Amino acid sequence: MDYKFSNDVSQDTVTEKKEKKKNKTYDQKPTPAFISASWSALFIGMISYCTGLWNADMLLNEKGYYFTILLFGLFSAVSVQKSVRDRLEGIPVTEIYYGISWFTTLTSILLLIIGLWNADLELSEKGFYGMSFALSLFAAIAVQKNTRDKKFIENQEEK
Repeated sequence: MDYKFSNDVSQDTVTEKKEKKKNKTYDQKPTPAFISASWSALFIGMISYCTGLWNADMLLNEKGYYFTILLFGLFSAVSVQKSVRDRLEGIPVTEIYYGISWFTTLTSILLLIIGLWNADLELSEKGFYGMSFALSLFAAIAVQKNTRDKKFIENQEEK
């Protein structure tokens, strides 16, 4: 009987671990419907958020704060998606960049929550900004994923 214990280090064990560490390939092209839905959600979320800011009865510096949070959140969410995907594909990502990406994404969400909590707005307006912000972040991640998947498949077909 050939028992393998967790503290045994043999050539078979090392080979098995290497085989399990295969990188997953993403070979399914996103459908045109999903690509369209992602872009539509991104534009709907961003345009709704910005239209709400344009029509809001706020000082210009408050509008700038909320607009900056939107841009900061979108960039941060795309950065998280990219670094997570790079890690899955075996592309090196430093721990500091990975951590900063998550930190900035969570910070943008926290800043929006704090701003809305302290804002002199109706509850329905606060909900509107929160939902359009969340839609925009989700859509930005989906658009970035679709763009990357599509480019990856096109590069594979060229080879």
